[in-house]
Amino acid sequence: MRSRTMLVVCLAFLVLQPGVMAEGLVTRVALEDVGTIGETDLGIRVGAVSPDGTDVLLGGMEGFARLISADEAGDRSKDVELVTGRNSTVHDIAWHPRGNTALLVGDEGLAMRYAADDLSVTYVNGTFSVLGYELTAVAWRPSGDFAYVGASDGSVWKFAEHTGFERLDGHGTSAVTDLTCHRNRNVCFAASMDDGIAVIDGDHRLSWMANTSAQTWVGVDCTNAALNECVGFASGLLSRVIQINVINPKFSSVDPAMKLDLGLGEHIGVSPGHGGTGLIHLAPLGLVRHETMTGSAETVLMPEDAAQWNEVIAGRSLAVVWENSLHRGFLITEFGNVVAFTPATEEVEATIMDVLVLGAVAISVPGVILGLIYMNSPFLQRKYREVRFGKK
Repeated sequence: MRSRTMLVVCLAFLVLQPGVMAEGLVTRVALEDVGTIGETDLGIRVGAVSPDGTDVLLGGMEGFARLISADEAGDRSKDVELVTGRNSTVHDIAWHPRGNTALLVGDEGLAMRYAADDLSVTYVNGTFSVLGYELTAVAWRPSGDFAYVGASDGSVWKFAEHTGFERLDGHGTSAVTDLTCHRNRNVCFAASMDDGIAVIDGDHRLSWMANTSAQTWVGVDCTNAALNECVGFASGLLSRVIQINVINPKFSSVDPAMKLDLGLGEHIGVSPGHGGTGLIHLAPLGLVRHETMTGSAETVLMPEDAAQWNEVIAGRSLAVVWENSLHRGFLITEFGNVVAFTPATEEVEATIMDVLVLGAVAISVPGVILGLIYMNSPFLQRKYREVRFGKK
């Protein structure tokens, strides 16, 4: 009898263990058109959220630069138009970790600094060194002492105001598509079109990682500061986890490639998402969330649902996206459309239903377990009769 009782307890315990549910290919946000940045096509290429989460700095064609509100992106009265004095396209923006300045880089050696205290945009020191280069990517390492800048010819530069630009040895030959640094370590990664992924250590040494040149990389995500790893995203809906060797970053490695099975869409970039996740940009317009902690991915906005919502906006390229909380934020197209997104009604209803179901389970399952134990225990039955009817 004792063995039967233990078997029932074990089976009941297994019933209580959480199951793993596969996420369906669904849209988890509702979209709302909240206007445009301008009346014509602005050619927006990039946007970066300030470290305090209050502002978004936009950049684009013909030296376009504008500061908008991260919380009220649809309110044009809160915009600040910035004057760069350049006709070159801004390709990338990186805020300094302290949030008081930001670097803007672009065509024809465009390398400028935005200053938050007076809203000015001025040239940085040593711009003559990169004159004529198409600068495609920029990132500050977390210590804030140096930034790295990549170019379309594969060159990578380190920058500091007191030293200007210095070209790193060991550069590639194809365009640098992204530069990203780990949030807690002075280890950065450069993604490229044909040369693979390069790691930059704390002494500014650039080394190309083995087994990465077969993919065309569009971005690297290092937003989860708790892990010693990042994730690279490539064309063909491929991704690979980068395992950082904290002792010698040169020997960092990549895990086998994983393919996202969407049926429609292509990786074109990645942005930081809520809670240390990455928001992968898709073309046609769509979003996928990558959870580095678990290695899982879930669809946020399916391209076909975006097209059904607004075929014109969905036909435009995604330039900027950010979240103010989970599934709540804004996306901006290259044209300048501003689209707010919020949690989908179905997901909210599902969340409420989950709470109700869990509540019912919390109440009923313990009773079932106790009942099973009682029915299989003559000792407990005898004790109950003694208490209920008294000893005879």
